Amino acid sequence: MRSSEPEHSTGAVTDTTEFAGEGSHLGLYLIYRVALGVALLLVYFGIGRGPLGTYLPGLFTVAVHLYLGFAIVALIVYLRQAGDAEKQGQWAVFLDIVLITVMMHASGGVLSGLGMLIAVSIALGSLSLVGRTALLFAALGSLAVLTERIYAQLTGAFAETAYTQAGLLGVSFFALALLAHRLGRRAAESEELASQRGSDLANLAQLNDFVIQQMRAGILVIDDQETIQVMNEAAWVLLGMPVAMRHYPLDEASPPLARQYRDWLRDPAGQRADFRATSGGRDLRATFTPIGGTDSPGTLIVLEDTARLTAEAQQLKLASLGRLTAGIAHEIRNPLGAISHASQLLDESAELPTTDKRMIEIIQHNSRRVNEVVESILKLSRQDNPHPKPLLLGPWLDEMIEDIRQTHHLMDRQLQQEIEPARTTVFADPGQLRQVIDVLCDNAVRHFGRAAAQLSIRLAGGITRESGGPFLEVRDNGPGIPNHAQANLFEPFFTTRNEGTGLGLYIARQLCEANHIRLEYLSQPTGGSCFRLSFPNPKRPRRL
Repeated sequence: MRSSEPEHSTGAVTDTTEFAGEGSHLGLYLIYRVALGVALLLVYFGIGRGPLGTYLPGLFTVAVHLYLGFAIVALIVYLRQAGDAEKQGQWAVFLDIVLITVMMHASGGVLSGLGMLIAVSIALGSLSLVGRTALLFAALGSLAVLTERIYAQLTGAFAETAYTQAGLLGVSFFALALLAHRLGRRAAESEELASQRGSDLANLAQLNDFVIQQMRAGILVIDDQETIQVMNEAAWVLLGMPVAMRHYPLDEASPPLARQYRDWLRDPAGQRADFRATSGGRDLRATFTPIGGTDSPGTLIVLEDTARLTAEAQQLKLASLGRLTAGIAHEIRNPLGAISHASQLLDESAELPTTDKRMIEIIQHNSRRVNEVVESILKLSRQDNPHPKPLLLGPWLDEMIEDIRQTHHLMDRQLQQEIEPARTTVFADPGQLRQVIDVLCDNAVRHFGRAAAQLSIRLAGGITRESGGPFLEVRDNGPGIPNHAQANLFEPFFTTRNEGTGLGLYIARQLCEANHIRLEYLSQPTGGSCFRLSFPNPKRPRRL
C-alpha cells in the first residue's frame, strides 16, 4: 500500500523548513551529533585528551556529557516521530552552538580548533533549513565565538586574544551556511521535481495498464529470459485461461506460443502459420516486436483471433449489404410477389403445354430462392442481442428434438442425443442456440444425397479434457464436406448446392460468436460430417 505523502506544488519552493527525503538530512545530522559526543568522550577519557579540557577540565566534562545526553534524547524523539521536526532541527543547532562554545572555552579558546565543530553543525543544519533561519544560526555562531573571546580577555583567561581567528571563524560560519543553504534548497527542489515526476510516471503506468487491459487484442510482454512481464485479460482468454500468468515462463503459459517465439528469433522475417494455444481453442495469429534497450531487451507479443478478424471484415460487408437490402426489400418483394402470383395463375391453366409448365416451375423455384436470400439478410440486420442463461444440456435437447424431427420428417432412430455426464450445463441464449442446432440439422438433411430413411443424426455432448468446458457435436452419416471447401465453409454466400443461399452456416457462426461459443467443423475419418460447439467453462476462475 502506498504511504501517504504531502502534496507537492509545482511552483517555487516557499520560505519554510524542508527535510529532504522525509527528514533524511535531519536524521543524519542527529546521528552525527551522537557520534561526535561519543568520539569526544573516548578521546577525553580513553585515547588521550590533547587540547580537550586543558583550561577547565570540570567544565569540559559537564559540557560533553550534556552534549551527548541531549544528542541521544533528540535522536530518540526523532526516531519515534514525536514533535515537530523543524523545531528539533533548530534546537539541535542552537544547543551545538552553545555547548561546543563552552567546550571550546574549556579547552583553551579558539586556538583549540573546536570552533570548526560549530561550523560543521551550522553546515549540516543549513542543508535542511531554508530561508533566513540558516543565516540566523550563522550569526548566532559568530556572536558566540566573539562573546567567548571578549569574556576570555576580560577575565584574563588566555594570553592571546585571537580576535583574528575568531573573525575568520565567523566568516566561515556565514560562508558555510550560505553554501549549505543553497545546496539544501537545490536538493529540496530536485526532490520535489523527482516526486512530481514519479507521481506522473505512476499515473501514466496506471493509464497504460488500463488501456492494455481494455484492448481486444491479446498483449504480452516477455523479457530476454522468456518470462512474462505483462499479460492482459484478452491474452489470458485467448491462451485458454492458463494458470501460469505474469512472472511465469512463456513455455508454461503456452508451449505453442513459445515455439512461435523461438521460430521468430531464428527467422524474424519468416512467415508463421496460425496456431492454437489449446486443443479445440481459437485460431491465433502472433506478431512479435522487439522493445527495450540493450540493457533490458524484451519482446511485445500481439495475439489476434483470426476468426474475429475475418468475421469483422465479413460483418462490414454484410452490414452494407443488409442496409441496402433493408432499403430495397419492399422494391424487390413487390415485383417478386407479382411474378410468383402470375406464375401460379399460369400454372392453373389447363391448356399450357408441358414445356411451358416446366418454365413456370423454374420461375416459382427461383422466386422462392430470391425470397430466401432477402429473408436471410434481413434476419442478419435484425439480429437481437443474446440473453444467455444456464441450460442443463440433456433435458433441454430432449424438449427440442421432437420439434426438429417433425420439421424435417425424421423418425426417432434418425435423430438421437447422448450427453455424458448427464448434468452437463452450458451457458447460452436458448433461442439462439436452438436456431444454431436447427441450421446444422437442416444442413445434414439437405446435403445427405441418399435415401432419406438412411440418414442418421446424433447430438453428442459432454466435457472436454483439455479445457474442462462443455461441448456439443452434431454428427451425421452423410457424404461429408470436401477438403477444398472446408476453408470457406462459414463464409457468407458460400454453398456447395445450387439451391442453397450460403448464409445458414454463417448465421450459425455469428450466433455462436455472440454467445462466446466456438463453432468448427471436424473431419471424420469414418465419413460423415461433425460440427462441434465448444462452450466456455462457467466454473473456470477469472484472472485477478
